[in-house]
Amino acid sequence: MNEQHNDTAKPGSVLIISAILVGLFVLWGALSPNTLQSAADSGLGWMIENFGWFYMLSTAFFVLFVIAIALSPFGKMRLGKPDERPQYTWYSWIGMLFAAGIGVGFVFWGVAEPVLYYIDTPMGYTPETEQAAAAGLRYAVYHWALHPWAIFSIVGLTLAYVQFRKDRPALISSAFYPLMGNKVNGWAGRSIDILAVIATCTGVATTFGLSALQITGGLSYISAIPNTVWTQITIIAIVTVLFMFSAGKGVDKGIKKLSNINLAVAGLLLVFVIIVGPTLFILENFVTTLGGYITNVASMSLTMTPFSESTWLGTNTIFFWAWHIAWAPFMGLFIARISRGRTIREFMAGVLVVPSLLAVLWFTTFGGTALNLEIAGQAPIADLVMSNVELALFATLGELPLSMITSVLAVIVILIFFITSADSASYVLGAMTSHGSLNPRLSVKLLWGFLIAGTASVLLISGGGGLDALQTASIIAALPFAIIMIVMIFSVLVMLGKDYQLERKKTRKKQVNELKEEIREEFLDDMKEEVYEELREEVKEEVIEEMKVEVYEEIKEDLYEELKIDQDKKN
Repeated sequence: MNEQHNDTAKPGSVLIISAILVGLFVLWGALSPNTLQSAADSGLGWMIENFGWFYMLSTAFFVLFVIAIALSPFGKMRLGKPDERPQYTWYSWIGMLFAAGIGVGFVFWGVAEPVLYYIDTPMGYTPETEQAAAAGLRYAVYHWALHPWAIFSIVGLTLAYVQFRKDRPALISSAFYPLMGNKVNGWAGRSIDILAVIATCTGVATTFGLSALQITGGLSYISAIPNTVWTQITIIAIVTVLFMFSAGKGVDKGIKKLSNINLAVAGLLLVFVIIVGPTLFILENFVTTLGGYITNVASMSLTMTPFSESTWLGTNTIFFWAWHIAWAPFMGLFIARISRGRTIREFMAGVLVVPSLLAVLWFTTFGGTALNLEIAGQAPIADLVMSNVELALFATLGELPLSMITSVLAVIVILIFFITSADSASYVLGAMTSHGSLNPRLSVKLLWGFLIAGTASVLLISGGGGLDALQTASIIAALPFAIIMIVMIFSVLVMLGKDYQLERKKTRKKQVNELKEEIREEFLDDMKEEVYEELREEVKEEVIEEMKVEVYEEIKEDLYEELKIDQDKKN
């Protein structure tokens, strides 16, 4: 691989331009959050109204594409050279997939989303009924299972292939090299990278804000620590310091170790809730939700409401699809970084199937427990979801045994997810603004860490309007990136098609050579046998002739001796 891609590289124009644009955006949010919120809401409303169909169709196409490519002959090809093998164990790999940032979404929405849809139901369901509860769980899983991971896997697959198979730098623009050639090194490629950096930065900054809200909400629920903006900023400052240590250790020692720890802690919390919660209710919901999801995923993916004024689809499903696409540059680049050496089929199994099954289990466990408490009237979970969504998880845990311990574990899980998402985000942003270096300078990673933390802090101080506007703006940025992703699919198909044909030719040549060698060996064996038989016959004749002469001589001598003896006797 080119040394430029492995060694630390100096930042370029992408860093300068994207940092200035993000800075101006944050400044707008800090000085006038209401006008930013108004502009962002208008843009989001326009996008959902006019391009909702595009999001629904494209995300459904993404799911079909990744399943088809995993099952196709391309599935045997590796994300790297043909002889390369995975760099990380399966457990560490899965842990880092969640640590990249999506784990925060599981923890934040695991309780809130099913309960929210129980109250604010999809079209065709009556609120606060058994059908609404089942639909709430099914739609929550629908928003976090196959579709988001299909979005991430397309970007991850394409970037892993161009990086490790084609020796291109770790940039979104590298995915277009098969279509654009060297033009990706110019302003066309830089524009794509700048768009990806802005979408990533704004999306991660919003996650910083949401994570800080949930951690302070949890701390205020289990202690006397106030849930104020200054507490949230203190949490961000602490996480920034901790993230600096993790970033200094690198991917192998920093993110990998924290991911392994967090996967174990999150698994412990999940098993505990299954055991001490309404176990039978959770297990029945798991089976029902999984079956309902598999049965209805096609209709949910391709159903809109053109004959009604319902806004539920736009404010929920389409909103989530746009949100996940906005995260795709970040998640895709990080997934690519940790997936080197895996086959495409193995990659899709790990990135698509495993997280989808875990989504079903997580949402039915936490969301199902919360719905059980809400329906039984044991706790006002729905009221909290509508007013203080960050408290919903802790209110649910508060109704179970050992609530103090589990709440502390939940805070630890969120905190580690917070640190690892900050670390992985700074790594990805560092790579994207350092000419695609796989080892961006620590100073560049820390710069992006501080920029993201500062962005979240400034917008929290300026009020929720700034943070919401930032989230909305990153979703608007998802529209052009969705188009970029469709072009990516054509690009990766071009690369895979050419390399597959090349591999087939190599395989066929190898098979022909092996067949030739086999035939040659057989021919040699046959020739040896024939020559042996001929030599054997020749040697046999020679031996017989020699033996005839020898026998004749012996008989002759014997006869002479006998004759001599007889003569002597006569005399």
